[in-house]
Amino acid sequence: MKSSRFSSRRYFLEGAGLSAAFGMSGVTCSFAPGQDVKTRTADTLAPLHRFPRMTQEWLVQQVREAERRGNALRDALRTEQDAMAYVKSCQQRARLCFGPEPEKTPLLARTTRVEERDTYRIENVIFESRPGFLVTANLYVPKRTGKCPGVVGTCGHSANGKAAEAYQFFAQGLARQGYVVLIYDPIGQGERLQYSTPDSKSKFSPGVNEHIQMGNQQYLVGEFLGSWFAWDGIRALDYLLSRDEVDPNHIGLTGNSGGGTQTTWLCAVEQRWTMAAPACFVTTFRRNAENELPADTEQCPPRALSLGLDHCDFLAALAPKPIVIVAQEKDYFDARGAEEASGRLKRLYTLLGKPDNIRLHIGSSYHGYSQENREAMYRFFNQQTRIEGDGAEPKLILEKDETLWCTPRGSVGDIGSRTVFSMTRQRAEELAKSRETRYAEELIKKVRELLRLPEHSAAPDYRILRGVGNRKYPSKNYCTYAVETEPGIHALASGLFEESWTSRPVRSKERAILYISHRSADQEARSDALVHTLVQNNSEADVYICDVRGIGESQPDTCGKDTFNSVYGSDYFQSAHGLMLDRPVLGQRVWDAMQVTRWLASLGYRSVHLVGNGWGALVATLAATQSPFVTKVTLKNALRSFQEIAETEAYSWPLAFLVDGQLKQFDLPQCYKLLESKGLEILSSWGASDGTT
Repeated sequence: MKSSRFSSRRYFLEGAGLSAAFGMSGVTCSFAPGQDVKTRTADTLAPLHRFPRMTQEWLVQQVREAERRGNALRDALRTEQDAMAYVKSCQQRARLCFGPEPEKTPLLARTTRVEERDTYRIENVIFESRPGFLVTANLYVPKRTGKCPGVVGTCGHSANGKAAEAYQFFAQGLARQGYVVLIYDPIGQGERLQYSTPDSKSKFSPGVNEHIQMGNQQYLVGEFLGSWFAWDGIRALDYLLSRDEVDPNHIGLTGNSGGGTQTTWLCAVEQRWTMAAPACFVTTFRRNAENELPADTEQCPPRALSLGLDHCDFLAALAPKPIVIVAQEKDYFDARGAEEASGRLKRLYTLLGKPDNIRLHIGSSYHGYSQENREAMYRFFNQQTRIEGDGAEPKLILEKDETLWCTPRGSVGDIGSRTVFSMTRQRAEELAKSRETRYAEELIKKVRELLRLPEHSAAPDYRILRGVGNRKYPSKNYCTYAVETEPGIHALASGLFEESWTSRPVRSKERAILYISHRSADQEARSDALVHTLVQNNSEADVYICDVRGIGESQPDTCGKDTFNSVYGSDYFQSAHGLMLDRPVLGQRVWDAMQVTRWLASLGYRSVHLVGNGWGALVATLAATQSPFVTKVTLKNALRSFQEIAETEAYSWPLAFLVDGQLKQFDLPQCYKLLESKGLEILSSWGASDGTT
């Protein structure tokens, strides 16, 4: 692999360098060395987005099909034995999503403060869910004699975690009715910021942003952030059960929003609960997909959809123990989905002989653990524990955040807690030392397996799209083809050579150059020096520029206006669902590139020179390891390694390019070594923090 003489941020043309890179001996550059092509080419045209709904509609169809398979399994249940086997199956499939549990280590719990109140006390507690990984919690203990039912409380996306009003209130409300309640800060919220600044603020903002920053990165080392959330809950239960005040025969679990997520997952992976009340989360994956509702990394279990699981199945894993699904009529978590989940569970519970153990309460308000919904939870728990009372919420006191802090300044970072990132980096370093060197066929196989690439495919069909006027491309004419890489999906490939629209693509040369874009082939054809040089200084090959799915002309318009680049936007939405479908978006895009090379071969081209830029360089690299039609590879702004992303706190590569378990199998330098046999040339490289624009 030849070393680069080009800037990693800005590409400058040097005639001799490009001649060598593209095998164009004697070709000189039409621009002066160091001159940016943007000074020569207008870039004022609006970008083309001709297929903005394509990836969303394909995704909905995939999720509907997954739901159909899941419903077929549920509908086939006929007997109590069938139902019992199904419960076991849900437990097993959930474990496949969450992975093996870590070893239980000493909690090393300590109480840092005690606050006495009229009918209960609050103990501020710190324990370790993993060695050096601190969990901050409040224990609400009623002033009663004898043992009391226990409840673990999980929090939603509140910046101040367990100190948020609704979460204080449900913990306090339960304590006033006679429950010992342990409520703890989630990872990335409250006192448990993972990216803490010296003034105890978050570098990325608490909640969603922190979750996605750490969770996306964890996939590279084969970890799922939801498993870390669940493990905190399991260790919280271990601590609660260690208290003499707690009756182990009555242990409940409740939480709202993100806490509803945790409650749902904990029902699936821990069997010691005797009752549960997930609030403002349970619906169906289909409703979320159709409604374009993103969810954090920890809310999207890998492979869940491919395994036929839905929200109801994570609760079914606890059946027939009592569960009430708490929802809101005006929630963005679709109440219709809550009804569907409840109906499926009702049938299962009926087969198990406990139809009354599954309930549904839909409140009249918006998203949140409202008093109405908290009281529904109180009533349900009281029925299970035989605590007297109508569940009416007594008068509550809102404590100051500082009163509930377990640490001096409200940050575990001040007292030496490890972070999720520090453990991801450590795991990546361990994998780098143990990762096998893979050669030729073995590496090709591992890439195919990891990306879930099909084994074989016929040459794809294609559409010929009507031109959209002068796009100021570097060629006199152009024609755009929508290549159907799989049913419902098209990669957009434009030929930049003299022959214009015909009933069939006209092959004027023996070789083809296929350029895989970074963000938009249309825009890069007008503004990137590389494309101009490919077209203007090459007489030996026809040049095509290509957007794979979700890029450029098929950039989705879902999840709100102009959200593609946002942490919670359309690209992330597609990527999170891709992992649940066990079809990673990177693999989908690599397949598109492979299919376009197959299409070019079907047109009669004897070889394809695959060129990739930025994100497209990563796609091109992996596609080139698989495609027999690619004989030469050139990369601009090529990612140096996935290892670098895993070891960089402020990385910027999106989830679409991160694959679950990547670093357990191979890294990019191995692919680059393999592609030397195809004349690989890397013009410039990018690191973990490049590639955002």
